[in-house]
Amino acid sequence: MSQYLIVLNHDIKMKGICCFCFYKHHASMEMNILVTMPQGNVRNTFFTPLSKKYIESLGNVTYNPNERNYTKEELKEALKGIDVVFCGWGSALYDEEILEAADSLKIIAYTAGSLAGVVGEDVYNKNILVLGANCVFAESVAEACVCYTMVGLRKIEKYAKRMRDGLWKDPQFYNEGIMDRTIGLIGFGAIAQKFVEFLKPFRVKILVHSGHLTEEEAGKYGVEKATLNEVFEKSDVISIHQSLSERTYHMIGKDQFDLMKEGSLLINTARGPVLNEDDLIDVLKTGKINAVLDVYEKEPLPVDSPLRSIENVTTIPHMGGPTIDRRQYCVIKLCEDIVKYNNGNCDVETLIPLESVKNMTQKISNVKKS
Repeated sequence: MSQYLIVLNHDIKMKGICCFCFYKHHASMEMNILVTMPQGNVRNTFFTPLSKKYIESLGNVTYNPNERNYTKEELKEALKGIDVVFCGWGSALYDEEILEAADSLKIIAYTAGSLAGVVGEDVYNKNILVLGANCVFAESVAEACVCYTMVGLRKIEKYAKRMRDGLWKDPQFYNEGIMDRTIGLIGFGAIAQKFVEFLKPFRVKILVHSGHLTEEEAGKYGVEKATLNEVFEKSDVISIHQSLSERTYHMIGKDQFDLMKEGSLLINTARGPVLNEDDLIDVLKTGKINAVLDVYEKEPLPVDSPLRSIENVTTIPHMGGPTIDRRQYCVIKLCEDIVKYNNGNCDVETLIPLESVKNMTQKISNVKKS
């Protein structure tokens, strides 16, 4: 990477978008790249023969030889002379101590979603470019949201079970569809935005509660801003997309569930603790609403959780996305954007500014259920 000139646009950085342009001085790219993900099935689903061709075309690649994550001391040693690091779930926090050892590091490429707990101001202060595969994750999770909406409204699990039990639909059977409904979204990050895009053919009205959504953005996406309670009161389907923090822990509970329409559907692909799970269980037991849940307050979901036996809830073991076949495209997308930067193109989808990291799901501490 010493062959590359790094140009920092200070005006853009002041707005929270740390933008670097890499201009080649040589015809070939000879980056030293470290993949910190440990050996095993997870790494193999990201670094497939196809995606390895992409990353290995960028330069010299070193893969973590262990079946575990590096210790901090091992990581500090491994980062010496490394230009680009590809990391993923379980990654260490790139704090000042690690960065001090990373004498050549120019890019952190994160193959997963939330970068909270991986990078912070120390990284941005050293003008290290941060890329993340959140856009690939978002597209796949949004696809799951469409699927879960259809599963919930059409009551697929209920009627599939009847068939397994040797039964048929009863004469009074009832199901619903997405078209011409009101969909409510809590939070409006990358997943929710993709979900809105995927819902366009269904002629839905979309209400959004988000502290970050401006009227201009609402108009751009064709959605309406609403309060938290308005979303719960007026929507036929409510999909949770709120990141988890001290502020959003249990932000949704009995008061909101009481406002929901009879027979309405709740979907959660965000984080379990955003909902008060005890309150949710109480309302589900009444049969008033239905739910499709992909995330829970405690994971794996305890075997004795009432959610496993309530008929009007479909429980899914945190597999909203990305689907396994899409993982390799996280690596490919990051590689493509590194090449774009190398060629002087700052307009890439995987760029993660510091402000975005601050709004991602955080680890919460010292919080107890009320």
